Amino acid sequence: MSVAASVEVPGWNAPTSRARSVLRVGMRVGQVVLFLAAVFFIVAPLGWLIVLAFSRGFSFPSLVPTSFTLSWWHTVLASPGLLHSVVLSVTIAPVVLAVSMVICLPAAYAIGRYNFPGKRFVLLSVFSINAFPRISLYIAMIPMLFLLNLMGTVIGVVVVQLIGTILFMTWIPATGFAAIPEELVEAARDAGASKVQVFWRVLLPLCRPSIAVAAVLSFLAAFDEAQGTFIVGAPNYLTMPVRMYSLVLDYPVQFAAVFAVVLSIPSVVLLILVRKHLFAGTSAAMHLR
Repeated sequence: MSVAASVEVPGWNAPTSRARSVLRVGMRVGQVVLFLAAVFFIVAPLGWLIVLAFSRGFSFPSLVPTSFTLSWWHTVLASPGLLHSVVLSVTIAPVVLAVSMVICLPAAYAIGRYNFPGKRFVLLSVFSINAFPRISLYIAMIPMLFLLNLMGTVIGVVVVQLIGTILFMTWIPATGFAAIPEELVEAARDAGASKVQVFWRVLLPLCRPSIAVAAVLSFLAAFDEAQGTFIVGAPNYLTMPVRMYSLVLDYPVQFAAVFAVVLSIPSVVLLILVRKHLFAGTSAAMHLR
């Protein structure tokens, strides 16, 4: 028997086969519980929303619709201003994402790779944006927007939607930049790479998964923003979420269900398009570690 094999650590007992079996069973049970929770809290509500969008009505206490119809869809899709809202949503959100990346990614790089005076204050400022009710922040911005003549303009809408992306586009990429080992940077510099080459060929590719996740979350935050868009953009710039709020208040619940399904389509399409990049980036990061 080797010396390493004969060494015993006091207080440590290697897990027996029975203990390993119990551990595997516990892990399987936990997976099943998580799966059921996901079905109950995510899949089931979405499925119910789709059923509601096609149902004519219900007879209490039955949960099965009395009949199905497309009339709700016809009414919603034929409503005036819907196409204009769709165009606004799918054009403003990418602009907000581009502006957010231009502003936040340099800050994320600096936060993740350097120590500088006031770094904690910057991080606290970024985090505090989401620490308070968003509606109070929008109301506090109204005098400034009036002073700059941005009320009722598309630039004002971009500004208020930009607020919801700052945390995602700064915090997540900063974490990705900070997780890159310094040894890789030093090796690239020893190989003769300049600072610009190190950034484009080493840091940016390795941080791409974090940037992709931040971009998806930022796009969805801008696309789904309604309160600030209504305060600043009404009545000229009413995006899809703003119109959905009016349907919830003034029409039967089936109208809101149809509009919610329509509003979810771009988000689902976006996640389908980027899923390979996200999973590939995540796998690469795991192999790197």
